[in-house]
Amino acid sequence: MRKKLVAGNWKMHKTRKEAADLVCAILAELGGGSSCDIAVCPPFTALDTVAPLLKGTPVALGAQNVHWEVHGAFTGEISAVMLKEIGCVYAIIGHSERRQYFGETDQTVNARARAALTAGLLPIVCVGETLAQRDGGETEKVVEAQVRRGLADIPADQWSRVVIAYEPVWAIGTGRTATPQQAQEVHALIRRIIAEMAGATVAQGLRILYGGSMKPANARELMSRPDIDGGLIGGAALEAKSFVDIVRASA
Repeated sequence: MRKKLVAGNWKMHKTRKEAADLVCAILAELGGGSSCDIAVCPPFTALDTVAPLLKGTPVALGAQNVHWEVHGAFTGEISAVMLKEIGCVYAIIGHSERRQYFGETDQTVNARARAALTAGLLPIVCVGETLAQRDGGETEKVVEAQVRRGLADIPADQWSRVVIAYEPVWAIGTGRTATPQQAQEVHALIRRIIAEMAGATVAQGLRILYGGSMKPANARELMSRPDIDGGLIGGAALEAKSFVDIVRASA
């Protein structure tokens, strides 16, 4: 049985003080913990503030991006080694906003994912189609290409540490959500692709999150589907109660 994961992607929100306040509120709401894995991914400026607050708690720390080199002349970038030193466990890679606004490609996603794994981070690799691609009947083709290219050449002994997030781009920040059946169909497709790439055992153990406007109102129904193993949460992760309500729905 795959243990569910609920990860909050805070995007470009929260100052250091606001981040600390939100983490403290999340921990207070959680009380005795949870049966699922939990992570929060603040902006880079707040990672060092949040890290000590999470130490010894059920909530892990994650970053929203990571560079593929260990060090070098890459102004504005942060390496996996640096993130690991701060205390990060996870790193989000290839989010649709990175692809849309910052030139992310399947090739750079692959480089970032392999660098994260080498440093001991767990990559949350995002894939998903735009509205035009879905309306054009291209969902399967687009998602398969992103999975195969983004996760090419992953060492056999590292597959168990990979997480995939399916985020239909048309459902991010729009208030629209894929129906549970639509989400399940793509999650099942991803699992079949991973089985072809890495074998059935790896595919059955790999966690695939849903990342398109998951909220407390729809979380339970989405996560009840057999191939949906949690959520990558955007807007609902910016308020402690709604985030913890989604965590509880995972049970």
